[in-house]
Amino acid sequence: MKIKITGIGSYIPQKEISNTDFNEHVFLNEDGSPFGYPNEVVINKFKGITGIENRRYAEDQYTSSDLAYFAAQRAIENAKIDPETLDYIIFAHNFGDVKYGTTQSDILPSLATRVKNKLGIKNPKCVAYDILFGCPGWIEGVLQANAFIKSGMAKRCLVIGSETLSRVVDIHDRDSMIYSDGAGASVIEASDDETGLLSYESATFANDEAGYLFFGKSYNPDLDPDTKYIKMYGRKIYEFALNQVPAAMKTCLDKSGIAIDDVKKILIHQANEKMDEAIIHRFYKLYDKTPPENIMPMSIHDLGNSSVATVPTLYDLLLQGKIENHKINKGDVIIFASVGAGMNLNTFVYRH
Repeated sequence: MKIKITGIGSYIPQKEISNTDFNEHVFLNEDGSPFGYPNEVVINKFKGITGIENRRYAEDQYTSSDLAYFAAQRAIENAKIDPETLDYIIFAHNFGDVKYGTTQSDILPSLATRVKNKLGIKNPKCVAYDILFGCPGWIEGVLQANAFIKSGMAKRCLVIGSETLSRVVDIHDRDSMIYSDGAGASVIEASDDETGLLSYESATFANDEAGYLFFGKSYNPDLDPDTKYIKMYGRKIYEFALNQVPAAMKTCLDKSGIAIDDVKKILIHQANEKMDEAIIHRFYKLYDKTPPENIMPMSIHDLGNSSVATVPTLYDLLLQGKIENHKINKGDVIIFASVGAGMNLNTFVYRH
């Protein structure tokens, strides 16, 4: 028995923030000193590395669980199911509900419970819980749904990835330009045909790598040092991803029995265009090949990095035909992969 995604939905906020909106920001070095060059130079370098031109921020009145609810509604509608038949709601996020204008995280009750409430599900046997797994959280949720269904503990699961990173960024840190908001959701059920999840890999590297992403104080020394923001060591993350993700993808693909030439698309976490391209090239190099054209659809240019939401949102957009020069056909083999705080990484091979 395999599991498959029978419904997919996403929510992309309407508030669009372009690179030019950062022209007036006061960017500082880690020690609080000013850059020795204008913001235009900072922004141009940023775009050249990440590929990001625009990103989306949640509307002021919404929190992460609101975005998740909107995406979940669409996934349930897409799957054509009664939400009362869901056995599990698995909600991947990192920072809980952070209201606009605040920095405090609210995770009581769990965000999964909030989504269940908003959906109006009365069945108490629909178990709702959150997972914290960094950016790979949605994929890990799919793997947990796989375990539940294959063990007989569930027949149908709703897996959500939602985040509002714009609420936890340090505006004086140029890395703040990477982050965005959004949500993606999927209905997972058993598959009795050739489609579905074929193999997977998942890992946590928590020795030297544990602190590559962390909560730290603002680069502005005049701000309260006890108020924390998302921080990262970008170079270390880049090197880690390049060294570990392609190898995990190869192990996963080899376990599936699928040949590299039969892979039609690779949906990778939208963290950084240059990093993702480097991962794909190194992955194909492990097979002494070069990546075929249009193997890797991207959404980061217009949507930024919305953490756990990037992969399910990318899949939803792809199925809707909203990514130029990319499409998926019945029976196509797809590799899903992600990497993020932990440091965690995971990947699965899937036949659409």
